[in-house]
Amino acid sequence: MTKSEKPVRINKQNRIKRTREDWAVDIFVYAMAALIFFATFYPFYLSIVLAFNEGKDATYGGIYFWPRKFTLDNFTELIRDSAWGNALLITAARTVLGTIITVFFTCLVAYGLSGKDLLFRKFYMGMIIFAMYFSGGIIPYYMVLRTLHLTNNFLVYIIPSALNSFYLIVSISFFQDIPKELAESARIDGASEMSIFRKIILPISKPLLATIAIFTAVGQWNSWYDTAFFTQDKSLRTMGYLLMTIINRSNLSQSAAGDAYAMTVANSTITTVSVQLAAMIVAVAPILVIYPFFQRYIVSGLTLGSVKG
Repeated sequence: MTKSEKPVRINKQNRIKRTREDWAVDIFVYAMAALIFFATFYPFYLSIVLAFNEGKDATYGGIYFWPRKFTLDNFTELIRDSAWGNALLITAARTVLGTIITVFFTCLVAYGLSGKDLLFRKFYMGMIIFAMYFSGGIIPYYMVLRTLHLTNNFLVYIIPSALNSFYLIVSISFFQDIPKELAESARIDGASEMSIFRKIILPISKPLLATIAIFTAVGQWNSWYDTAFFTQDKSLRTMGYLLMTIINRSNLSQSAAGDAYAMTVANSTITTVSVQLAAMIVAVAPILVIYPFFQRYIVSGLTLGSVKG
C-alpha cells in the first residue's frame, strides 16, 4: 500500500437510513411472498397429510396440518392394486431407459455435428432447426408410428424421444466450447472418435449430461400424452395417464376407464380418494427428491451450453 492510498473506513453515520415507507414496502412484499407460498404449498402438503391418514377418517374432515390416524394402508393398497402397480413399473422403466437412450444419442449426434469440418453440416443443422419449429401434426405422426409398428408397443415411449432438437442444439454449442486440443492430441496417439467421445468428451461434460438427464427424466415420468393417443393396451398405461384420468373425471365409476380404478378393498378404512392421493405422492416424490441434487449441474449446464448469437 502506497502512502497516497488510505484505508477506506465505513462510517456508520453515512449509512442510508430506512424510512417508514421502506419498512412498509418490505413488510408488504414479505407478507405477499408468504401468502403466495402458503397458497401454493399447502394444497400439496394437505395431500401428503391425507395420504398418510385413514381414508374413512379423512371423510369426516377436520384434518389440516397432520394426520389424525396415521397409516400406510393407502400406499400398501396402491402397490397391491394391479393397475397402479403395473403403471408404476412402466413409468419407472420408461424413465430409466428413455433417459439413458436420450442422453446417449443426443450427445453422440451433437458431438458429430459440433465439428465444423463435417460434410453437409449446414444442411443437417437446417433440418434440425426446421424440425424443432415445425411439426406435421398429430395425425401424420400417428401414421408414422403405426407404420413403424410402435403403437401399442412399449418402444413408443423410448424411440420417438431418443433425439431432442433443443437438447441437441444446446449440446452442440457445449461441445464446441471444449478445447479442440484435447481431441487432437488423442487422435495423434491413435485414439478413435468413439474412444475420444467416451473417454474424453463425456467425462468433462457432466453438467450437460445432468441437465439433459433431469429434464428428460421429468418429462418421461410425467408423460401421459403418448399413452392416451398411441396405446390402447391397459398394461402399457403410465402413472401420469392414470393421474390425468383421475383429475379430469369426477365420477370414476361411470367413466370408460372406471374398471381400472374402481378398487375393491377389504379394509373399510381405505377409500378410493385416499389411494388416489397416495398415487399422487408416489408420482411427485421422486422428482422432488432428485431435483435439488442436480440443480447446480442444471444451472452450469445451461449456462455453458447456451446458444451463441
